[in-house]
Amino acid sequence: MEAAETRAAPGGEERETRDQATRRQELHNKIKEQNVAINELSNLKETRRVYKQQPNSNIFFLTDKTTALTECKRAFDELKKEHQDLENPDKMMK
Repeated sequence: MEAAETRAAPGGEERETRDQATRRQELHNKIKEQNVAINELSNLKETRRVYKQQPNSNIFFLTDKTTALTECKRAFDELKKEHQDLENPDKMMK
């Protein structure tokens, strides 16, 4: 009976580690997406049109290239900060 109890404890830690690994992977993918968007917008000619999708809908509105680039950079910085906080949880505790 005691062996079953000792096995249960590591399983909970393993699941937490898998959840953290999954979250890290999701953040890493989102960071890559934002990086690609920033590079695409940076290399776009000034005369090109940029459209922004409205959240939770299929509606797109014309926007300014500079505005879109600023929003992408802000989102990129937030994702990087969140990823760093996930990688260094001891710094969050202080």
